Amino acid sequence: MTTAPRIRTAGIALALTASAFALAACGAKSDAKNVDSAGKGGGGKSVAAAGSAKEAGGMDALVAAAKKEGTLNAIAIPRDWANYGALIDGFTKKYGVKVAVENPDGTSQDEINAVKTRKGQDRAPDVLDLGASFAQAAAQQGLTAPYKVEAYDKIAEGQKDAQARWFNDYGGYVSIGCDAKRVKECPQTFADLLKPQYKGQVALNGNPTKSGSAFAGVYAAALASGGSFDDIQPGLDFFGKLKKNGNYNPVESTPATVEKGETPISIDWDYLNAGYGEEFKSKGLDWKVAVPSDGIYAQYYSQAINKDAPHPAAARLWQEYLYSAEGQNLWLKGHARPALMTAMEQDGTLDKAAAAALPKVAGTPKFPSEAQTAKAKQVLAAGWAKAISG
Repeated sequence: MTTAPRIRTAGIALALTASAFALAACGAKSDAKNVDSAGKGGGGKSVAAAGSAKEAGGMDALVAAAKKEGTLNAIAIPRDWANYGALIDGFTKKYGVKVAVENPDGTSQDEINAVKTRKGQDRAPDVLDLGASFAQAAAQQGLTAPYKVEAYDKIAEGQKDAQARWFNDYGGYVSIGCDAKRVKECPQTFADLLKPQYKGQVALNGNPTKSGSAFAGVYAAALASGGSFDDIQPGLDFFGKLKKNGNYNPVESTPATVEKGETPISIDWDYLNAGYGEEFKSKGLDWKVAVPSDGIYAQYYSQAINKDAPHPAAARLWQEYLYSAEGQNLWLKGHARPALMTAMEQDGTLDKAAAAALPKVAGTPKFPSEAQTAKAKQVLAAGWAKAISG
């Protein structure tokens, strides 16, 4: 990522048992919302106001309207992040709708900023994939549209907004990735990261005030350092110690920095670290992954539809695809734990081989509330720069 390589936040109630937008001139608002292929649904609503496929006239009508729009504007979803490349290709192949991805390495905050600054423009993002805390904030600001995918009722309670303005999609655990060819003994815990042998090697996937994954890394460090969901300050203190003893590496980790050896130790989601190990193995990289036992923190990312999406039918169809068995299993093949994992395991649609390949973690994850997350973000915003300035 540039500003923060796909640095978002996730939330995993993990059923855990278990380029660019066409940079067309900022023109007038698209008339896609008036597409009459879907026209008025059974409830007499336009596609842009439809809160479900049924309200859009049914799936066939929704598909027809999305095909007529022809394009889906997405943002901040790199092809190598949780298998998004396969999801994008699968959606286009199935429905003939092009997915235009802008700023693939952007942050959750970048997504929210794009929704606000491009309101009414054809270039505005249609859909959002946000860290949990950012999704909650976007809904509270009235930026996202209520929409219940057909599998909505199968998403676990606590993993979706009561008004369906966002719902969790995939997630994972904070982990420590390590280049075993450059690091003699890979760290297994947050406590290990403070050892002098890791001088200049410990990086985050972005700035935690903007990036979900980096935010999660600080939260996990807090849990490993005597903090709690109510108190993230020990996490900031931990990174302050890393900076003071010279272990903190200010380079934000990305696939490129991992491959080049610029960030030999990266605190990131387990599915990203696992993906690096797989992606770069043929290039001689021996990338090890450990979920630190002293700071177990899991989260999901969340899906949402821009309330003013220029392609409202494509936006809704995209959500239906992501929450289909095909879409969920594609995330699973990217080492991420899909929101419907438990439901799919029960109905027999889960890819068992992909599930078996997930990084092993002991225990059941717990998650911060919206209020706790909001407070943590405030503490980070006020103290992060100071914490790592020493």
